[in-house]
Amino acid sequence: MNDELLTIGAFAARARLSAKALRLYDRLGLLAPAQVDVASGYRYYRADQIERARLVALMRQLDMPLARIAEIVEAPDGATAADRLGAYWADVETRVAGQRTLAEYLRGRLSGRSSEMNAKFVIETVDVPEQVLITETRHVLAGELPAWIGASLGRLESASRECGGITAPPFVVYHSEVSMESDGPAESCVPVADESAARAWVERHGRSWETKVRVEPAQRLAYTRITKAQVAHPQILAAFEAVEAWIPKNGLWQAGPCREVYFAEWDALGAEDPACDVAFPVR
Repeated sequence: MNDELLTIGAFAARARLSAKALRLYDRLGLLAPAQVDVASGYRYYRADQIERARLVALMRQLDMPLARIAEIVEAPDGATAADRLGAYWADVETRVAGQRTLAEYLRGRLSGRSSEMNAKFVIETVDVPEQVLITETRHVLAGELPAWIGASLGRLESASRECGGITAPPFVVYHSEVSMESDGPAESCVPVADESAARAWVERHGRSWETKVRVEPAQRLAYTRITKAQVAHPQILAAFEAVEAWIPKNGLWQAGPCREVYFAEWDALGAEDPACDVAFPVR
């Protein structure tokens, strides 16, 4: 046996890992032995594999999925590997920030401060005229929702140029709950000027994106406005619940599913400028 090769026991000791972990990394394709004895099945490793073994073990301590670890250790150079690790950790920090906000929201609910939280929202009503809508509907989970909203509204806004142009702010209707367990559906809607042109466009393109035309009757909305700084799932959920609680207290009845109404590109707005309304149709 070549002196440069180490038995799995010796390699595990130098890499500060267990033989069991090394066998797992082998099965997952993260760290294959340099040589396997055909007769005995014994695994042998090179000394220059120790660094990779230690890196894999350290990244496992970050709760990093094995597929992401593989992307990093297979990177063509150190700079690319570092960038991939940085991108993973940025995703983690974004997720943890959202979870922290959700935890604070849940603490408020569990401690009986729902009324206090609802009082922070200014709720009004507005009468909306009849609208011709081009829409795209999708069953989508919460984690996929932001990307789908942006993509679907982009497609519909592009289509609106063939339908007489946009006549009012776009919005998304939640026909059922969208969460990590429930997939809606949600419906992206863009009001347009020309119903005939809209129906012709949908006839040509609708099957590709589950796109339809519908005419929404004139109605009244109860709504509250949230800012760009508040656009995160717990704040949006709190806003919807505040409007939902306000409706019966003011002698109204909920007449349809909740929606978010968008006004402008958020990137062009200051932190204190209006971002969107969360609303319910009422009667």
